[in-house]
Amino acid sequence: MSVALTPLGAADARWARGFWGGIHERTREATVPDMWRSLSDAGVSPGLANFRRAAGLEDGPHEGPPFMDGDFYKWLEAAIAQLETDPEPWLAETVEEVATLIASVQREDGYLHTPTIIEAAHHGDAIALADRFNFETYNLGHLITMGVRHHEVTGSTTLLDVARGAASFLEDLATDKPLELARSAICPSHYMAVIELYRATGDERWLRLAEAFVRVRDDFEGGDDNQDRVPVREQTVVAGHAVRANYLYAGLADLVAETDDAELQAVLENLWDDVVETKLYVTGGCGALYDGASPDGSPWQGDISRVHQAYGRAYQLPNTTAHTETCANIGMILWSERMLALTGDARYADVIERIAFNTLLAGISLDGTGYFYTNALRQVRALPFALRRPGDTGLHPVPPPPPSDERLREPYLSCFCCPPNLARTLARFHERAASVSPDGLFVHQYGGSDVRHAADGRVLALSEESDYPWDGRIAFTVTEASGGGMPLHLRVPAWASDPVLEVNGSPLSAVPGAYARIDRDWQVGDVVVLTLPMPVRVLRGHRLAEELTGQVAVQRGPVVYALESADLPDGVVLEQIALRRGSSLQAREGEVAGHRVVELAGEFAVLPPGGDALYTDLEDTPLSTVAGRLIPYFAWGNRGASEMSVWLPLVW
Repeated sequence: MSVALTPLGAADARWARGFWGGIHERTREATVPDMWRSLSDAGVSPGLANFRRAAGLEDGPHEGPPFMDGDFYKWLEAAIAQLETDPEPWLAETVEEVATLIASVQREDGYLHTPTIIEAAHHGDAIALADRFNFETYNLGHLITMGVRHHEVTGSTTLLDVARGAASFLEDLATDKPLELARSAICPSHYMAVIELYRATGDERWLRLAEAFVRVRDDFEGGDDNQDRVPVREQTVVAGHAVRANYLYAGLADLVAETDDAELQAVLENLWDDVVETKLYVTGGCGALYDGASPDGSPWQGDISRVHQAYGRAYQLPNTTAHTETCANIGMILWSERMLALTGDARYADVIERIAFNTLLAGISLDGTGYFYTNALRQVRALPFALRRPGDTGLHPVPPPPPSDERLREPYLSCFCCPPNLARTLARFHERAASVSPDGLFVHQYGGSDVRHAADGRVLALSEESDYPWDGRIAFTVTEASGGGMPLHLRVPAWASDPVLEVNGSPLSAVPGAYARIDRDWQVGDVVVLTLPMPVRVLRGHRLAEELTGQVAVQRGPVVYALESADLPDGVVLEQIALRRGSSLQAREGEVAGHRVVELAGEFAVLPPGGDALYTDLEDTPLSTVAGRLIPYFAWGNRGASEMSVWLPLVW
C-alpha cells in the first residue's frame, strides 16, 4: 500500500474536550441510544423486526425500504465505534445479541437480504438481484464494513465470518453473473467494504474482487444516474446521483491506495476538483438537484439520461430546492479523507472541515435526536409546490405530500439512511483528527483533541486546548516526548489570512492552505499555538451561479452563517432582509435553543415588502434598518417552523 498519510485510530486520537468533545458526548449519550430505541421498537421502525422475521423468530412480512438492512448495519457500526471509545455493558450486550442474530440469517452462499429471505420463507420464489433498486450490494457492502469493524474492536470473528461470506457471494456474482452485479451496483458501498476486508485479513482475493467490480462496471452500458454510462477512467465531470458518485469515488480511492494506480488517481483528483470548484455548496453540501437530466441540454437525445438526487451542471446551485442529502455530504467526507491519505494535500482536509462544521451538523438537531434528509440553504413560507418529505426517496410511488411551510428534523424517517450514517460518522469522527507518515504527525481538524504517535523509538503526544471554531487560538501542549519526538504538521486552513504560529513564544512560518511543519527536539510542556484570525467574511458566488447573483453569504472561520426568521422582529419577513455593503457584523456570545453558539450581530437593511404578482414595480423609497443576528447554519431549525436563508441580497 502506498499512501502519504495513515489516519490515527481511537487508541491514539480522541476528542477529549471542546467543540468536538461535546459532539462526541452527545453522540454517546443521545444519538446512539435514542436511535436504538427507534430501531428496536417495531411500532417505530422495522429495523430489528426484519431480522427477527428473517430468522424465523417472528412472523410477518418485510417492512420498510429495501435498503433498511444497510441502515441497520450503519447504526451497528456506530455502536461498535462507541464500544471502542466509551464501552458500556448495555451496548456490548446489544451488539453481541444483534451480531448473533445477523449471523443466523445469512444463507450458506453468503447472501443476506432480509426482504428476499422473508419473502422466500413465505412463498419460496423470491430471487436475489431481481430488481436493481433492491440495493442488495449496498446492504452487503455496509454489512462487510460493519463486520470488519466488529472484529477490529471486539476480536470476535462472528461478523467477520459473515463479512467473508458476503464478499464471497459478491465474488461469485462478479465471476458468474457480472451483468446482474453491474445492474445492482447502486450506492456502491461494496467497493470500500471489500478493501476494508482485504486490509483486515490480508487475503488478496478481496483486492482482486475490488478490481473486478471496476471491470464489471466498465463493461456495463448504464446511465449517468449511477455513473456507469462511460468507464470510470473516461469520466471527466461528476454527474448523477450524488451519494452513488461519492461512494464510488471513495471506493476507487481505496483501490488506488492498494494498487498505486497513478492513472486512476489522476482521474479521481480531476473529478474531485470538478465538484469542489463548480458543484459544492458554500456549506459543503453535495448534490443540488432533486431530479434532472444529464448531459444537460445535449442535442443528442440518446445521450440524455435521468438523474436522481443529483449533481447538476457546473454552478447550478439552487437554494430553496437544494437537495444536498446528508448521505451525499458524508460520502464527500469519505472520498476526501481517502484523497487526503493518498496525497497529503491540505485542501482535502479543508473540505472535510467545511462539510463537518456546516452541512454535516445541520443534518442533526442540536440535541442529537432529530434529522434532516435534505439540507436546503433557504426555506420560505407558502411554497406553491411540494418538496419530498424527509423520508421519501422518490424511488417508489407514494402519495405526494401537500405544500408545506415546514421542513423540520424528525426523530425517525421512513427512509432511514441518513440518521445512522450521521451516527457512525460522528462516532468515528476522531479518525479524522490526525494522521501519521514517515515524516511525523499531521493534525487535520481542530476542536479539542488528544493525539499520540509512537514510531521507531520516538513518541510525540499532544493535548489541544481551544474554543475552535468560535475562537481561532489553538494551543497544543506536548504531554509526552521520547527520542526527540518527531516532526509535527499543523493544517493551516486556506480561509485563514495572516495566521500566526508560535512554539514557546517563538514565531514560525505558517502558510494558508498547507501544513506548517515543525521539527525540533520536543520536550514535555512545550506549547505550540496556532492563531487563525477570524474576521467576518462576506462571500459572493461565481458569475455563472445564477441563483447567487446579487446575493452574499457570511462566514467566520470555518462556520457559515444564516438568517432565521425566529430572529426577526414582528412585521418583517425573510425576503425583506438585506446586507448593506460595508456594514459591520460583530461576533458575540449567543445561544440557540439553549445551546451555546457565537452569533453575528449587526444592522440589516429592510427592503420594501413584495407583492404576490410575478413581477412588480420597484419602489423608490428609502430603506429602513433593523437590528438582527445571524446564527451558524448548522443551528437553524431547532426552534420550530421557520424561514431561513444562507444567501442574502446585497444593497449599497
